[in-house]
Amino acid sequence: MAGKLIVIEGLDGAGKSTQLKLLSEKTESLNRDNSSTEIKFITFPDYDSFSGRIIKEYLSGAYSGLDTTDGSYSASCFYAVDRYISFKTNWGGDYIDGKNIISARYTGSNLIYQMAKLKGSQWDDYYNWLYDLEFEKLALPKPDATIFLDMPFEVSEQLLNKRYKENSGCRDMHESDLAFLKTCKRAADYAVIKDGWKKINCAKKNQDNLYVPREIEDINAELLKIVLETLKESAK
Repeated sequence: MAGKLIVIEGLDGAGKSTQLKLLSEKTESLNRDNSSTEIKFITFPDYDSFSGRIIKEYLSGAYSGLDTTDGSYSASCFYAVDRYISFKTNWGGDYIDGKNIISARYTGSNLIYQMAKLKGSQWDDYYNWLYDLEFEKLALPKPDATIFLDMPFEVSEQLLNKRYKENSGCRDMHESDLAFLKTCKRAADYAVIKDGWKKINCAKKNQDNLYVPREIEDINAELLKIVLETLKESAK
């Protein structure tokens, strides 16, 4: 029997990588004590792979036109192929053999970031096309649960500014387009409802009635609870 696939999604600045790292540290003891909960952690895109390098070029703006409506379907293929290659060469065998997989980003990221380039009236068509491509044509496994880290736009923007100030990096073409990121939030809200994603609110209001990030450990405790509940439900 194949394992279970749990996906962590969220917009840029929501803390997906941080939460995945904390989650992996907390599940090491579970892996040692109970093989039935053995978990492998992965993340997308795989920038070290050949397909990941193509995605890097795309995000740097190397391919003219793919940041527009016409590029939604083309750019989606880059990410879908990256997932396919990763499945075939990295984690697919473990998954088929029964190991549980937790991934930071998956098909849902395509849904959010590429669908956001389209008019709202086109979203259902894109949704159907994307899921047919990845889950039917490429036969990638469907997630048993997708958990969305919901961070208010104004907070994630502050966190992104802090990230790039500390690391002296450059934003990719998605991260640098604030209007686009706001549309991505609407696309994410669509996906949460359309697919029944589990949502974790990652911010709270302070005494000035302004949103501030919740404590990282508090978010992780809620995330871990959902992961364990999903594995327990799936094991029945």
